[in-house]
Amino acid sequence: MAQDFPRHAKAVIIGGGVIGCSLAYHLTRLGWRDVVLLERKQLTCGTTWHAAGLIGQLRATLNMTRLATYSADLYGSLEEETGIPTGFRQYGSLALALSEARMEELSRGASMAKTFGLEAHVLSPAECLEKNPLIDLKDVVGGVFLPTDGQADPANIAQALAKGARKGGAKVFEQTKVTAIRRENGRVIGVSTDKGEIDAEFVVNCAGMWGREVGAMAGVTTPLQACEHFYIVTEAIPDLPSGLPVLRVPDECAYYKEDAGKLLLGAFEPKAKPWGMDGIPEDFCFDELPEDFEHFEPILEAAVARLPILETAGIHTFFNGPESFTPDDRYLLGEAPELKNFYMACGFNSVGIQSAGGAGKALAEWMEAGEPPFDLWDVDIRRMQPFQGNKRYLVARAEETLGLLYADHFPYRQFDSARGIRHSPLHERLAENGACFGETAGWERANWFLPAEARGNGEAPEYRYSWKRQNWFDYAAAEHRAVREGAGLFDLTSFAKFRVEGRDAEAVLQRISANDVAVEPGRIVYTQWLNGRGGVEADLTVTRLSETLFLVITAAASARRDLAWLKRHIPEEAHCVATDVTSAEAVIAVMGPKAREVLQPLTPADLGNDAFPFGTAREIEIGMGLARAHRISYVGELGWELYVPSDMARHVFDVIWGAGAPQGFTLCGMHVLDSCRMEKAFRHFGHDITDEDHVLEAGLGFAVKADKATLRFGDFLGREAVLSKKQTGLSNRLLQFKLEDPQPLLYHNEPILQDGAIVGYLTSGNYGHYLGGAIGLGYVPCEPGTKAAELLSAKYEIEIAGDRFAAEASLKPLYDPKSERMRL
Repeated sequence: MAQDFPRHAKAVIIGGGVIGCSLAYHLTRLGWRDVVLLERKQLTCGTTWHAAGLIGQLRATLNMTRLATYSADLYGSLEEETGIPTGFRQYGSLALALSEARMEELSRGASMAKTFGLEAHVLSPAECLEKNPLIDLKDVVGGVFLPTDGQADPANIAQALAKGARKGGAKVFEQTKVTAIRRENGRVIGVSTDKGEIDAEFVVNCAGMWGREVGAMAGVTTPLQACEHFYIVTEAIPDLPSGLPVLRVPDECAYYKEDAGKLLLGAFEPKAKPWGMDGIPEDFCFDELPEDFEHFEPILEAAVARLPILETAGIHTFFNGPESFTPDDRYLLGEAPELKNFYMACGFNSVGIQSAGGAGKALAEWMEAGEPPFDLWDVDIRRMQPFQGNKRYLVARAEETLGLLYADHFPYRQFDSARGIRHSPLHERLAENGACFGETAGWERANWFLPAEARGNGEAPEYRYSWKRQNWFDYAAAEHRAVREGAGLFDLTSFAKFRVEGRDAEAVLQRISANDVAVEPGRIVYTQWLNGRGGVEADLTVTRLSETLFLVITAAASARRDLAWLKRHIPEEAHCVATDVTSAEAVIAVMGPKAREVLQPLTPADLGNDAFPFGTAREIEIGMGLARAHRISYVGELGWELYVPSDMARHVFDVIWGAGAPQGFTLCGMHVLDSCRMEKAFRHFGHDITDEDHVLEAGLGFAVKADKATLRFGDFLGREAVLSKKQTGLSNRLLQFKLEDPQPLLYHNEPILQDGAIVGYLTSGNYGHYLGGAIGLGYVPCEPGTKAAELLSAKYEIEIAGDRFAAEASLKPLYDPKSERMRL
């Protein structure tokens, strides 16, 4: 082996589990021959070998479902291609609901499946029993059956993929440990192993539960933590029906699989057991962890009641093995923002087998093209923050994330663990005033406020989750009306803020931005950053502060993504530097028709329309402090965002909040920021606009200046795709919908029906408290050249948990369609 060991490769894959084998297989399918896979011990010896092998397909979003569906299709054909049996069988899956809330979740999922082209059936308890006659129906409300789901042999899938990769030219080396990742000038250049060095153009971290340590070799944050995962396998059960669908009972944290006359019972218990906090043993290979029957016993007791046949079944195997989990239960995919050409696919949260085929294909295409093949933001590594690699944080969060796989997936559900890490300077002030905090990118943000009267009656600002109107609904409605009729104060400190400076800063931003940022100092420009397909990579504002200094403002959740995009597109020869200055300034937003009445008495600056027009920024005095006031709005009302040095933020807040503001001035949370933007049909990155949504089809052509002057770094990214779309016409339009019935609630992914046929799904949803009904946004296909009147003349409905509701559709915002209120 030493003589054959390569010294050069186009791609080195670290890790021989199912995902590493899948990536090698798919790279060779794209014609890559110089691919090397390195495995520290033996293929599948970490997690893959002991996976349960469940192949579920319905995921939380369309593209995650696409990847899982592709996996199922691939595993069905691998045996014929490679000769290795994968054990793939499509017996379907059955999920039971033991509460009305769970039934609504499952029913909403079944409706969503229709838009994804996935067959799903909502069943009564009696129909559930027909699918699995072993079930005790006590407390069963109903269920959902997906007939194309399946099960397979995980180790053989990985071996088949490895064999297919070898046939395609890849080389696989077991018993080869990577000891270092070599890098130079911000890009990866190879690896060092215990058998020598390999120069490589690409290196991929597919190391599973070793992924954090492999990432650390490259200086890359890789947030994942191993947890113990338990299941039992019974002895052979006489007369056990064969071909039973996989059974999931999430309210009892359990899943069941029939295999060869035995039953496997596995669990995702509410409080997990992290493992390997002090490192994974060097000799770990096909290892099992110590039994913990006491930990598993509550699951087993409920299982015996649910499937009485287990009461007399013997236990053949009590298994405990490690699997890796990420802080948000979504795996890590894509190019690391810290290091060029260092990619990763790890942290699969117990869905590695069902995800591996699709994830391997998607990552191979990403590496080939240099950009994702479609929107993969759900799993993009750039969503993770640097602090999330902290070991103490990961251990604390992992105790919760394993169990969340089977917890109720209520809208607005917040993590309970590993909280309180990033605080605004205003945090204590907001808490004193009844804030209920949620977490985004580690930031504790006020989502809604509990009024003083309710606090006086002993209520606490805490969520009580439901699929219906949650306990804060009426409080948010009052905040929403305050913004529309009076004024509201938002803490928007979590906005990400980047200084872009240097004599070439304008030229760099002109190259990256679709809008024209060559404006006078003090102007604010709303713009998108586009990819070569015209898809939206970022949605943000650029404020020119001087001839050589700009400030980019974007959302907290996309901070790393946007900064990475910006830095990757600064030419080497450019005199331009981008710096993250997020923590330097707090942001206090005062929004509403009375915003000027609130602020004008507190500053000598003239806030009148002529002196301070919409879309401008200037420094002002406020109280005894200073702020840079940006006249901009994400709620569709008159207002200012005040960017205040962090050390002055509390003073400025106290001045504004304690100034005896006019009636109707109130503190407002992020839920109302969202409900107001929904009424105004403002787009939200990651939901309504993504890297696969064309900027013109998203209705953002007003922010694209295709004829702006060409500067030294060339036309702006995506210009050719914009001009091409203008020539060929739009094939999708983003519409706003309002339900005619004021009772139902919309969240996202609900099917859109046009004249009775499903044509799309909602990309986002919320309640329009001012408009008096649930509001959604979603794309509807159309023929190029279709007139607006023709598109809107159709009958539209939205399906919620199997029921259809009539909806009004509009291309213009239903609230203030001419955008006059922001310019009052």
